[in-house]
Amino acid sequence: QVQLVESGGGLVQAGGSLRLSCAASGSLFSFNTMGWYRQAPGKQRGLVAVITSGGSTDYANSVKGRFTISSDNAKNTVYLQMNSLKPEDTAVYYCNAGFLHGNYWGQGTQVTVSS
Repeated sequence: QVQLVESGGGLVQAGGSLRLSCAASGSLFSFNTMGWYRQAPGKQRGLVAVITSGGSTDYANSVKGRFTISSDNAKNTVYLQMNSLKPEDTAVYYCNAGFLHGNYWGQGTQVTVSS
């Protein structure tokens, strides 16, 4: 059974930075894609950033130039460096991983940006 363990969320002031990490365990295969989604209260979950095993990346327009996704393929781990955080970035951030055998979600980590 694949498990995703997220870390790095917390409370930060506007303009600050946080780094999220997500490690996937339990798979004999490397991931195809790993990414981060977020869900704010009363809103639908949406894509923040995604990376493929080949290193291709995609970002939501709202985070381009501020957030950077990276990965350690050997460790099936993905990182999200978040800079210049804004109050509207406040949400629960969920890690997602796509493997040959299925798609998996983490439990979520809260990111709160105070103004």
